[in-house]
Amino acid sequence: MNSASAPSNRTTAMAVVATLVVASLLYLHPAAQGTRPPDALFWLLIAALGVAALWTIRRVAAIQGTRFDGVLTAALFGLWVLYFWQVLVVAFEVPRVLLPAPTLITQSLLDNSDKLWGDFEQTVLKAVGVGWLLGCGLGFAVAVAIDRMPFLQRGLLPLASLTSTIPLVAVAPIAVMWFGFEWPSKAAVVVLMTFFPMLVSTLAGLKASGKLERELMHSYGASYGRTLWSLRLPSATPFLMGALKINATLALIGAIVAEFFGSPTVGLGFRISTEASRMNMPLVWGAIVVAAVTGSLVYALLVQLERRVAFWHPSVRGK
Repeated sequence: MNSASAPSNRTTAMAVVATLVVASLLYLHPAAQGTRPPDALFWLLIAALGVAALWTIRRVAAIQGTRFDGVLTAALFGLWVLYFWQVLVVAFEVPRVLLPAPTLITQSLLDNSDKLWGDFEQTVLKAVGVGWLLGCGLGFAVAVAIDRMPFLQRGLLPLASLTSTIPLVAVAPIAVMWFGFEWPSKAAVVVLMTFFPMLVSTLAGLKASGKLERELMHSYGASYGRTLWSLRLPSATPFLMGALKINATLALIGAIVAEFFGSPTVGLGFRISTEASRMNMPLVWGAIVVAAVTGSLVYALLVQLERRVAFWHPSVRGK
């Protein structure tokens, strides 16, 4: 078995080396440096490297048995996207106001790290963090109250559904008038956006436990609280985690959009809006990168948490 896999490993290593050589040649090509228009050799290298990129991604995606196989595939795909983005934008002399090169975005991130950290703190740590916790907590509490007292469903559920249909662009200015220009107004928008998904998911999760299990708890004389804690909440865990993951992205989007309608001189939404009006697109993309990376990391952390707390569920067991 080892003798059979050795040639395959050597072939893979040689292919990786060849891919790196082609990538280096393409990057050093005058067209990729912006000193000459693309020629036939440039397009030949692009085609060869495109095939090589797909091959390397496929090889990495085929790796199994490690905890980071999915992360490696995503990281490699992202690196190839950034590479082709850089080469093609420079080769075709795309104006930076339309699409800046990744190197310009990286330089802008480094030069404005203090500003972006303040924006991150204002938007993510304050508005998103507080709003996400309050919205999810309130949605969960109302769902438990509706489950305990079904008559509340006739009044609260239609009202909650109504609030979820209100456009974000209509809510944000009202929140600014009520709570001011600081982060509490953005947190209020986040609460409104995250409340209904958690409410609906919790109600569905509380109904996920089987009838026989509930009757068994009743035969033991278990109270509503004991049944909720020992049976129904564990059964609802996958639904709750799904709502938390969805709300994590909704909260970030809601806070950033809300900052477009009134904000102090700090915040990711404020930075995107202000710098776009100044045509400083590298910094705009830098703020977008901060938001995208933050959302991806939070989502990944919640996925890992789901694997810990809902490891028994079939939807998680095979991951």
